[in-house]
Amino acid sequence: MEIPQFFQTIEESGLSNWVRDSPFWAILSIHAIGMAMLIAPSIIIALRLLGVVPELPLAPLRRFYGLLWTGFWIQIVTGGLLLIGYPTKSLTNPDFYLKIVLIAFGMIVMQMLRKRVFTDPALSEPDMMARGRALAGLSLVLWVAVVTSARLLAYTYTYASYPS
Repeated sequence: MEIPQFFQTIEESGLSNWVRDSPFWAILSIHAIGMAMLIAPSIIIALRLLGVVPELPLAPLRRFYGLLWTGFWIQIVTGGLLLIGYPTKSLTNPDFYLKIVLIAFGMIVMQMLRKRVFTDPALSEPDMMARGRALAGLSLVLWVAVVTSARLLAYTYTYASYPS
């Protein structure tokens, strides 16, 4: 496989060097916090829709979407910086693309859940659960797959940097 030359150009840029040399671990840590802010609310909403902790009111969980979206944007910014730091490592790894696709599907499912379950304040809890149950199960599967593919990125790359 021929690796595009622009990966090397990115890796040799000042921003890429800065990411790798200075705040890499801070960016990676903030990326992990963003992942938690994105996935934890999604899992809480999904589990509640599946009947876990039935004494917890469902309608107020709509407020978790603010936290979820904040986590998503933290992921976008820090993920972009990490990608600039190691473009060859990420962009030559099929697992990276799988992770991106899974996140996109996870976000689509969470938006579908929001529309289907949380937009009508007249819905009863049983109706909310009935409308969201299948999507909640799909959401759980997607977020577990996202976390798994994200962790595998550290171990499945072929090139850590542009080959000399």
